[in-house]
Amino acid sequence: MENSKIKKVVIAGGGTAGWIAAAALSKKLSGLVEVTLIESQAIGTVGVGEATIPPIQLFHNLLGIDEQAFMRATEATFKLGISFENWGQIGDRYIHPFGTTGKGSFLAEFQHFWLHGLTRDVTEGYGEYSYEVQAAKANKFGKSASSGINYAYHLDATLYAGFLRSFCEDLGVNRVEGKITHVKQHQHNGYIESVTLESGEEVAGDLFIDCTGFHGLLIEQTLKTGYESWQHWLPCDSAVAVQTESTDTLPPYTRSIAHESGWQWQIPLQHRVGNGLVYSSQYLSDDQARERLLNNLDSKPINEPRVLRYNTGRRNKFWNKNCVALGLSSGFVEPLESTSIYMFMNGIIRLLRLFPFDGVSQAKIDEYNQQSISEAEKIRDFIILHYHVTEREDSPFWHYCKHMQIPESLAHRIELFKENAHAFQTGEELFRLESWTHVMLGQGLIPQSYHKIISTIPDTQLKAHLQNIRATITKAVDKLPDHAAFIQRYCS
Repeated sequence: MENSKIKKVVIAGGGTAGWIAAAALSKKLSGLVEVTLIESQAIGTVGVGEATIPPIQLFHNLLGIDEQAFMRATEATFKLGISFENWGQIGDRYIHPFGTTGKGSFLAEFQHFWLHGLTRDVTEGYGEYSYEVQAAKANKFGKSASSGINYAYHLDATLYAGFLRSFCEDLGVNRVEGKITHVKQHQHNGYIESVTLESGEEVAGDLFIDCTGFHGLLIEQTLKTGYESWQHWLPCDSAVAVQTESTDTLPPYTRSIAHESGWQWQIPLQHRVGNGLVYSSQYLSDDQARERLLNNLDSKPINEPRVLRYNTGRRNKFWNKNCVALGLSSGFVEPLESTSIYMFMNGIIRLLRLFPFDGVSQAKIDEYNQQSISEAEKIRDFIILHYHVTEREDSPFWHYCKHMQIPESLAHRIELFKENAHAFQTGEELFRLESWTHVMLGQGLIPQSYHKIISTIPDTQLKAHLQNIRATITKAVDKLPDHAAFIQRYCS
């Protein structure tokens, strides 16, 4: 079976991950493979992944999705970054923006200029040199061929899955309603041959994509792939989510507000606000979490809060035999930096690049797993960074996070920045050096030194350089319309 040509792809599970996979496969492999998606409306979806990051635009462009139609269908708004509150110390606030910050040189990034400016008393806050930060703080947004603004979206995850479903059905994806009750494997090599539904219907395939959520019906329950837990680095294991009525303002950013046992999110959509409280059950009970969330809402709830459980980590293999895990079945990193939908999309793009038309091969499986594991671990390190680089010790939770042992890969990056202000990135890394710099500076990690080549710049020239950056940003932001007004014109 390893050498069998791949003609039929079966996607087990719908939701955002399942329909993202179906959309990419049916659009880009039209005429080459047959795509069937199995989902049960009775099971439903998790549906809290409502904030995204800029690569979603590339995915939509690849599929030919019209931005305005997508935003109308999903009640979406624009997102320029995330406002982190109370993370370094209680009362602190910084914005981790999309896009570049300031203007550096070939030999030294902008943070070195900024740090030297601090010693000369000629610089402002680091976020003052970010176009997206200043636009976010002013609640402004606009786009044009010349605007150069970097953005993503807030969206209704349930509506997004429905939008993608309609997109897929127009492309000929075969949707089957039903709950999988049995998985048939090849008697010799263990490859999945078919799945049987409650109705008795059998659906056969050559390649299976597991989008069954945390349960991992194919990748784990059937193939026993195994799971690597990251709970000791990311102790939050629960979330309670609720939707509320719209508020008077429509900020173009997500809010992440730390509390003594985790953090709370606020995601503004056109028709409502998504809210949730992420916490560690070791330090906060479900009832306490629900009470805390309901007492810290800016508008009236429109549904009952629901509690979600998760175990942060990843499968030992993302691709095992003829099964590829996508979405929550492959692992989970909490939505602190809105990476969930990105990982769904990048997982299916990676599969398209390595698609086994002539049959599953171990070389392709190994390459897919190596890339997927590397990506997941780099994202993991960036999330751990937020918890570990903090001055907070006001609760047992934060004391643990500040003093816990962290991965060596992350410890190296922190030490490099702490000693010499160096941030770095690899070619395929999701979070670029600006992201690392904003979070480390924003949470109080001020480097002990910086690149001394900057000290050769005369103070007057440095001051002029910094002032020019700020003036250019201020002028650009002044021209932007109000975010809510732009939404009303563009995609209401």
